[in-house]
Amino acid sequence: MRVGAEHPQGPVAMITRRAAERLRSGSAWVYRSEVEQVRPAMGTTAVVPGSIVTVLDGRGIALGSALFSAASQITLRMVSHAAAISRAMYLDELAERVDAAISLREELAPTAAADNARRLIFSEADQLPGIIADQYNDLVIVQLLTQGTAQADVRKVLAGVIRERLQPAAIVERPDARIRIVEALGESPVEPLFSQTPEAKLQTIFTINGLLFAYDASSGQKTGAFLDQRLNYAAAAAHARGRALDICTYQGGFALHLARRCERVTGVDASRTALEVADANLERNLAALSAMVDWMEADAFDLLREYEAAGQRYDTIVLDPPAFAKSQRALEGAMRGYKEMNLRALKMLTAGGTLVTCSCSQHVSLAEFQAMLAGAAADARRRVQVLEVRGAAPDHPAMATLPETQYLKCLVCRVA
Repeated sequence: MRVGAEHPQGPVAMITRRAAERLRSGSAWVYRSEVEQVRPAMGTTAVVPGSIVTVLDGRGIALGSALFSAASQITLRMVSHAAAISRAMYLDELAERVDAAISLREELAPTAAADNARRLIFSEADQLPGIIADQYNDLVIVQLLTQGTAQADVRKVLAGVIRERLQPAAIVERPDARIRIVEALGESPVEPLFSQTPEAKLQTIFTINGLLFAYDASSGQKTGAFLDQRLNYAAAAAHARGRALDICTYQGGFALHLARRCERVTGVDASRTALEVADANLERNLAALSAMVDWMEADAFDLLREYEAAGQRYDTIVLDPPAFAKSQRALEGAMRGYKEMNLRALKMLTAGGTLVTCSCSQHVSLAEFQAMLAGAAADARRRVQVLEVRGAAPDHPAMATLPETQYLKCLVCRVA
């Protein structure tokens, strides 16, 4: 469709040929450098941040509608193949897509006594860009990450559908401080989006693979058991044995799972606050664990260098660091960091030991991560057999045309 008399009134964004080709191939993002012109609606002087704009290629042919951000590097996030959709039309589609996302989770990750935490909405992968929602037992946490979604009308639709489908005790919006700066967002609501009682429920105990973890929406910390690693926790435990080291344990996700199979587990993290939560999680699960567990506050790189130099040996090592590559420009340094960490770990493993190595950097591809491990194995003179190549749990579905949604890599290896 060529933009003309049919819909001249609304705001439009004209994009480069390269960006248009990418959208036609199924991508969902247009970066600031790819936007050639933004034209406000007739009778106005500017495009309001967060509004819906029609996206045009260089010939004026409409490619669909997108949420517009005046601040983010991702200027346009596609929400429809139709051009010139209204805000009301967007909200109607939003309600349908939220309902469909929850239905998919009911199929892929139904809640049960042993597992009552899951991702409900995964942004672009559910055709809901800028929206994340997670369920922890009877508490639902929502994140609205763009100028187009951090708005009262979106909050109302989300709360309505989630409340109708799941009957949670509370629905709470939890802003991401970094994203709020990047997107130039205003303050989020202090009050919950929904609560069954006058006192907002901000804490809960949830289960993953039969283990108990705490969630506190008022603590300023993220969850202590990352939901995308849910099945990887179990896979790591299935291969674990002996003396185990969990590097970047955060609040004990891998460590507590390893403690079901190992003799002794040490969880390491640079955050004392995280380790205090990990210790509380340990206390909740003592009856289900067979290993002695201890925690150590330390920098991962410093500790690995020290332990490798001292000849420390482990039968199982888990490496689950935070994202090293926050941008494409940081990729080279990130790969050096991953290689050093994996090299030290390989040198410390006993013959026949297990290495579980992870990357949550969206800018690091699986092929690059595997090549890094191959280089570390060669330098360490160890033979590494990759037993499992894993990613995020199914409730974090990847979008085939948006590689960034395939962010999590987890390799389970035997080291000879």
